[in-house]
Amino acid sequence: MKKETLSKLMSLALRHKPQEIGIQLDHQGWTSLSDLHSAIQTKHPEVTVADIMNVVATCPKQRFAVDEEGQMIRANQGHSIKVDLALPIATPPERLFHGTASRFIESIRRDGLQARQRHHVHLTASRETAMTVGARRGTAYLLQIDAKQMHEDGYHFYLSENQVWLTDVVPAKYIIELEEQ
Repeated sequence: MKKETLSKLMSLALRHKPQEIGIQLDHQGWTSLSDLHSAIQTKHPEVTVADIMNVVATCPKQRFAVDEEGQMIRANQGHSIKVDLALPIATPPERLFHGTASRFIESIRRDGLQARQRHHVHLTASRETAMTVGARRGTAYLLQIDAKQMHEDGYHFYLSENQVWLTDVVPAKYIIELEEQ
């Protein structure tokens, strides 16, 4: 199985539909690495634990984490199922960014950024990363977020292990710049 295909399968299982491959996640999104491996092997017997660990180690977006003992695995963020990542509240930098496709701009201007099917809105401190994300679905727009003011106004931010900033919502008034690329 190609590494990209395995990564997509792991994302499906660890972020969205664990039941589809026959695993269960605990309340923080963890499952046994051996259970994940066994479940994947039912349809892809050639996949080894080393292959899974290679995806974890080399995923450019660092989507996955393995516990210190090397026994448990989970997705770092992006879940559409209920999990508690147990991330501490963090103080964001003054500005954060969100990349989106231009076709969503009108609804964002009206409604702000909503988590929708995910648990959180995903933000980044990197303009480049935001633009890469926005370009995945068409012409990219860069949104600059006044994270400092949001934080001062009582909104909570969390920082995932792979440096993605998470928040529940970004009201439209905190979006201070829209820029088409």
